[in-house]
Amino acid sequence: MLVLTRKNGETIQIGDDIEITIVSAKNDQVKIGIKAPKNVEIFRKEILDQIQTENQQASKDITSLLKFIKKT
Repeated sequence: MLVLTRKNGETIQIGDDIEITIVSAKNDQVKIGIKAPKNVEIFRKEILDQIQTENQQASKDITSLLKFIKKT
């Protein structure tokens, strides 16, 4: 993991397309702005984990339902 120190208003560039700007930092909270192409999905980690868990559960349900379909 790369750890960088930035001040309010400073930016980090990732590749050619992604910029992360420190909008504000107070106490134990940091607000960041992310500028990225529309095709780049951006999620908070805990939300992405939840989406992946729900998708895995949904695919298990579909697999169990497919067992009941007769093959022709």
